Amino acid sequence: MNSLEPKPTTSVIGDILSHLSNLVRKEVDLAKSEIRQNLGRAGTAIGLLVGAVVLILVALNVLAAAAVAAMAEAGMNAGLAALIVGAVLLIVAAIMAFKGKSDLSAKSLAPTRTAENLRRDATALKEQING
Repeated sequence: MNSLEPKPTTSVIGDILSHLSNLVRKEVDLAKSEIRQNLGRAGTAIGLLVGAVVLILVALNVLAAAAVAAMAEAGMNAGLAALIVGAVLLIVAAIMAFKGKSDLSAKSLAPTRTAENLRRDATALKEQING
């Protein structure tokens, strides 16, 4: 067949379907990869939240001991020290909890690269069909 002769319609449709199939396969692979990566980040975020809960429990124990020591001694040397340690642990736990919560947001877990590629592919496909 001469390169200047038009291709038969069935051949053109076959080429389009083949390209579309390859494109969909690649987009699915990209989506799987991106979701796997995002789930790894979600695992880390869950670990941070668990760590925050543990530190909150420790902080509450220390703060309770500090209150008891402060009341018992009235001099507040040991109690004040325990209060400071408890407050520092509570601050660290709060930072971990906020970081973990923000890492678990739906926006950070969405496959954004795949969505962008799909928009680009749809635009290219429309241009191919229209032009």
